[in-house]
Amino acid sequence: MITVCCYQSKIGRINISEDNEGICGVSTCTAKDCSHSSQSKLKDETFRQLAEYLQGKRKSFNVKLSLKGTEFQKSVWEQLLNIPYGETRSYGEIAALIGNAKASRAVGMACNRNPVMIIVPCHRIIGKKGCLTGYAPGIDLKEKLLDMEMELKSNR
Repeated sequence: MITVCCYQSKIGRINISEDNEGICGVSTCTAKDCSHSSQSKLKDETFRQLAEYLQGKRKSFNVKLSLKGTEFQKSVWEQLLNIPYGETRSYGEIAALIGNAKASRAVGMACNRNPVMIIVPCHRIIGKKGCLTGYAPGIDLKEKLLDMEMELKSNR
């Protein structure tokens, strides 16, 4: 069973979803999409860590995830989890890391299907020539997150 709770964050409303195995979803939402199921310790902790990240106080997350997807998607998401704070990789680089250098478009689709935004940092994936491309919650948010990470990384 999946339960969802809506939290108000620095970037707007965020739905955090949990199943019996862990956090299975983090996404932005509108007021009408905002779910108000009961809170839980895990969802509250996830939100606390997201809030710290958005305040520039956290660079990594340590909540239990329950990622559902194809084996290919899971392999992409695993690589995304290895991208250090304040760094980026291209779709092609991720494709090469999973052993299929020609799968950059498929990597892009796996990023688009990422159920746990920010924690699984698909915002750190950029186009081959360094351009910002595709981000389900919007390119503006992607740019904001990357700018924040780059600025904080260079200040420390």
